[in-house]
Amino acid sequence: MKQRIITAVIAILLFFPIVIYGKWPFQVLIYIIATIGLLELLKMRKTTSYPIPSIISIALLWVLLIPDSYIEQISDNPFTKSEFMLFFVLLLLGYTVLVKNKFTFEDAGFLVLSAVYVGLGFYYFMEASKDLAIVFYAILVILATDTGAYFFGRAFGKRKLWPEISPNKTIEGAVGGIILACAVALIFQIFVPILSSVIVLLFVTILASIVGQIGDLVESAFKRYYDVKDSGNILPGHGGILDRFDSWIFVFPLLHFIQHFITFLT
Repeated sequence: MKQRIITAVIAILLFFPIVIYGKWPFQVLIYIIATIGLLELLKMRKTTSYPIPSIISIALLWVLLIPDSYIEQISDNPFTKSEFMLFFVLLLLGYTVLVKNKFTFEDAGFLVLSAVYVGLGFYYFMEASKDLAIVFYAILVILATDTGAYFFGRAFGKRKLWPEISPNKTIEGAVGGIILACAVALIFQIFVPILSSVIVLLFVTILASIVGQIGDLVESAFKRYYDVKDSGNILPGHGGILDRFDSWIFVFPLLHFIQHFITFLT
């Protein structure tokens, strides 16, 4: 526990000032974190033994992370971001032929889906950074969900949530996480109003808390399937990047879609 706390404090002191400052240091940091997360996923499946496809998947991830505004600023660029991504997908498929199927279609599909899985979450995290209130709301909801699930689970947990994937998680813990997330969101709303309706805020918070827990379970399912305890060891006491950002990868895209839906309705 002491090691977890020390790592968390150091991470907060290093990470959040860069998030608040934004601009290119923040984007570079996200590229680094996302790349490490992708490599952790490839290492789980031992796909890193294919260096060329791994490099192509990293390139695919980097293209996915490029803000759309950057693409639009290149006036003489004849290609869209999607076309660049499709080019790297074709390279992966072509590589299966070059090595006579030692690197298979299934391997190529795993690399593509891994890059999309990691890339989408961090891309929408960068998009959300344009409004720091949304960023800190999301982070507080995720942390409150994790904290509430842990303590409610220990105090009241009896019924397993999904024992085949994560044997320690309970239904009572999951509900406790949602309750604490709602309480934290209401307190945050008092000091930093992000939505005009409290009812809408609670609805979004409940949805974000549930989706965050699904993101956690998805990462647990990966680790269970590939028989690893942690996605990595870069964060002492916490595991790897994906162990810490698994909920973020799901919550930030969700908030982006909700924000667009609310804008459409108004």
